[in-house]
Amino acid sequence: MFFVAADIFFIALSVWLAFLLRFDGSIPEQYYPFIIRMIILAVIFLIPVFYFEKLYSFSWSYVSTNEIISLFRATAVAFVFLTIAIFVSHYFPHFINFPRSTIIISFILVFTFCGALRISKRLYLNMTRLRRINEKERTLIVGAGDAGEQILRNILSLHASPYSLVGFVDDNPIKRGVKIHGLNVLGKISDIPNLVQSHNIKQLIIALPSANNSTIRMAVELGKSAGLRKIKIAPPLIEIIKGEISLKNLKDVGVEDLLGRDPVSLDKKQIEDFIKNNTVLITGAAGSIGSELCLQVAKFKPSLMVLLDQDETGIFNILETLKNKFDDLVIKPLVADIQDKEKIQSLFTAYKPQIVFHAAAYKHVPLMEAQPDEAIKNNILGTNILLDACLQNNVKKFIFISTDKAVNPTSVMGSTKRMGEMLCRAYNSRSQDQASFADGGQKNSTKFISVRFGNVLNSRGSVIPIFKEQIKRGGPVEVTHPEMKRYFMLTSEACLLVMQAGAMGQGGEVFVLDMGKPIKILDLAKEMIRLSGFEPNKDIAIVFTGIRPGEKLFEEMLTAQEGITSTRNQKIFMAKMPEVDFSSITKKMDDLENMIYKDSTPAIIEALKNIIAEP
Repeated sequence: MFFVAADIFFIALSVWLAFLLRFDGSIPEQYYPFIIRMIILAVIFLIPVFYFEKLYSFSWSYVSTNEIISLFRATAVAFVFLTIAIFVSHYFPHFINFPRSTIIISFILVFTFCGALRISKRLYLNMTRLRRINEKERTLIVGAGDAGEQILRNILSLHASPYSLVGFVDDNPIKRGVKIHGLNVLGKISDIPNLVQSHNIKQLIIALPSANNSTIRMAVELGKSAGLRKIKIAPPLIEIIKGEISLKNLKDVGVEDLLGRDPVSLDKKQIEDFIKNNTVLITGAAGSIGSELCLQVAKFKPSLMVLLDQDETGIFNILETLKNKFDDLVIKPLVADIQDKEKIQSLFTAYKPQIVFHAAAYKHVPLMEAQPDEAIKNNILGTNILLDACLQNNVKKFIFISTDKAVNPTSVMGSTKRMGEMLCRAYNSRSQDQASFADGGQKNSTKFISVRFGNVLNSRGSVIPIFKEQIKRGGPVEVTHPEMKRYFMLTSEACLLVMQAGAMGQGGEVFVLDMGKPIKILDLAKEMIRLSGFEPNKDIAIVFTGIRPGEKLFEEMLTAQEGITSTRNQKIFMAKMPEVDFSSITKKMDDLENMIYKDSTPAIIEALKNIIAEP
């Protein structure tokens, strides 16, 4: 209503000024009736046309060229009608005396005043933002590429942004001195400390999604050394499938950003051909790996995603996340146990999955040492039920999620995963044999594939969230041994590489993901303490608790006998594995199943070790 009232006022003012200008500041009295009648007609035509053009529906806080063009078009159309009305109206029988130039002048003035009114709202809001600029965090963006430009554009579009942007830094000499949306590239990354002092910078935003780890670490260390407590970072490129970055993607720098892993290249077309328009079943869908697999698989448009887990709340949570992120995704959530053979067979019959990612497993080493029977039932017998269901229902591909703990295993958990790899190879041989004898060799065989990798960052119950909680409580941070080392990778990276391995696999492979260099858990603890703003063993103590049952100081990705061959992806290798006889391995598994219901824990563990021992 404000704009309607203001427009009526400016229409009247424009007509009066048009006559005033036409008669050089002194309007003859005989033209007063003309002025009144023209104002009435102008309001009658202009206001409805403005409504028709939806000029009163625009948010003029964000006025742009498009809105001004709409205003011009509406004003022009209304004045065409106004001119016709004036020429034919009986109110002006002696039209020959009417000053026609006032119509053109009125048109120009109405457009100018009404346009200025609308632009003034945006100008006022911009001035208000400028007045508040000193209250915001003065921020420097590290990286003047596409990611930095997208972040800047997002910030500029916000009505109330928490950032007062100062400029960019970038190591590309071509970008030195360049302006991006009015913001200067002020120097190189190494200039951060000087710029923090000279420009009173309080915060960094690192926008380098494709940069190597050393560059990111340097930016973080320079920011910390300059006294900055707030450093945010855009996600790595592997997490941005569509290549779009927004402010909601920004997060505080975490230890995962400093762990020395370089960007991963993917054949996204191959993954899309593998996933798109297929029914995909993910077991353990509520877990750390399973839930991330759900998110990554969904991006490649499967026809149906079947989510299976025992954790009712976890299934509900990942379902809600997927529904919020993917409007057109068809999802079937199932609460079920992979050890329930009848239930598994019924869901395979009902939903006919074409691709199965098997992420369901018991993973905590000390717990499984104390309860080997449960580890065997879930990680071996449950896996076997799924393998059999895939074979019986002609599933295209089964991808088994394995672990570095399956290499020369000293734990029950690692041994069960080694057994899972062996079962996959045995079932793959069985599937090929059945296909060659069925229908003259025309039947397609199910391809069974294993993918082996180390720890993923921030998984539930893993070392990073435990350390975070211990730091939050003020310490001490508990490390098992000063020389303990582990392989780490991003959950998203692991899942995308699993999908890539699944896409390229032809059956029977044990793929091994390149985990980079192993990291000392002690160094990880120190890094996390520093990132929290404290000094190790000064503000937060570190204590050593001793190696737990089943744990090793170092994990391995291969046995001495295996060796590897490379694949088309530099981060995925293939282990050279011995053949596994289907009848022999399933007989041993049946014997193991009988033992878990009557024998002691040491006997069960010994039997498991004997089964997985290399021939």
